[in-house]
Amino acid sequence: MEKYVIALDAMGGDHAPDAMVQGAIGALRQFEDVRIELAGPEDRLKALVASAGEVRSRIGIIPADEVIGMDDSPMLAVRKKIRSSMVQAMLAVREGRAGAMVSAGSTGALLACGMLRLGRIPGIERPALAPVLPGVKGPWMLIDCGANVDCQPKYLVQFGLMGSVYMKSVMGVADPRVGLVNIGTEVEKGNRLAKETYEKMRAQTSYRFCGNCEAREIPSGDFDVVVTDGFDGNIILKYTEGLAGAMMSMLKESLMASAGTKLGALLCKPGFRDFKKKMDYNAYGGAPLLGVEGAVVKAHGSSGGEAVQNAIRQARTMLEGRVVEKIREGLSGLGGEN
Repeated sequence: MEKYVIALDAMGGDHAPDAMVQGAIGALRQFEDVRIELAGPEDRLKALVASAGEVRSRIGIIPADEVIGMDDSPMLAVRKKIRSSMVQAMLAVREGRAGAMVSAGSTGALLACGMLRLGRIPGIERPALAPVLPGVKGPWMLIDCGANVDCQPKYLVQFGLMGSVYMKSVMGVADPRVGLVNIGTEVEKGNRLAKETYEKMRAQTSYRFCGNCEAREIPSGDFDVVVTDGFDGNIILKYTEGLAGAMMSMLKESLMASAGTKLGALLCKPGFRDFKKKMDYNAYGGAPLLGVEGAVVKAHGSSGGEAVQNAIRQARTMLEGRVVEKIREGLSGLGGEN
C-alpha cells in the first residue's frame, strides 16, 4: 500500500541522476508504503529505472527538462526555470501530488523554492535549515545553519519549537532539551538578541527550554536542539566540519609515523571504523527545511545512493511523524508575538 508519496529532485547534486535513482530504488525496497516521483528528463530517467525490478511500479516520473545549477541566482532561477527538476518536485508537494520533497541541489535555490512555491506555515516568520549532527551523547540539531543571517528574537523562539518537534517526531527524543547559543550560561550574558530571546524562550510553554549553551557544550549532546541565528549557525557548522576533517588528517598522520603506531592503528581498526560510522553524514540523510508547508529535506550535494536513500527515509519519517501539523499545534504555546 502506497501511503507516502515523495518527490525527488533527480537532477540535483554532484552525482545526479544516477545516485538519485539508486537511492530511490533502495528506499523503495526498504519501505513498501512509499512511492517516489522522480523529477527530471523523462527519457533519461526511464532508462535508469528500467532495472528497478519489483519496485518499478512505485516509481513515477515528473517531466522536467531544466536544471538549477549551483551558479544560478537562487530566487531568479526558481522564478524563471519553472520546468526545472527542483521546482517541479516542489510543485508536486504544493499541489498535493506528493507529501514530501527531497533535493541535493543548490541550498539557496531550495530555500527560495520552499518560500516561493510552498510558502510558510501560518505563524512561522522564517523557515530554517536544520542539520542533525553527531554528538558525544547522541545526535543533536543545529537550527538555523544559514537560511536567516539576521534574526529577531521571535524567529529564534520559533526555531526552538520547530527543532523540538522534529527531534521528538523524527529522531525519537522523548523530551528534547533546547538550548540557546551564547557566550556564557548566565542569564545576563550575551548581546541584545540573546538576552531578549532568552526571556521569550523561558516564557513559552511549547517546548523544554534548558538555558544558554556555550560553544564548547554544543558537541557534548547535553542539548538536543541548539538554537542560533543563521550567521552564527553557519560558522558553527563550517568550523565543525573543518575541525573534524583536520583532526582525522592529523590522527592519520600520527598513526602512520612509525612501525609501532602503525601496529597500534591496526589493532584499533575496529574502533576507528565504528567512530567513522558515527561521524558519517550519510546516516542522517540531510537537513530538513522547517517552517514551510510541506516536508522538505536538503541532502548533501555530494550525496551518493546511500545518503539519498536515508534522506528519503528522513522525509518519510517527517510525514509519519506529522511534523508540519505538530509545528502548527505548538505555535499556540509561544504566546502573542513570540
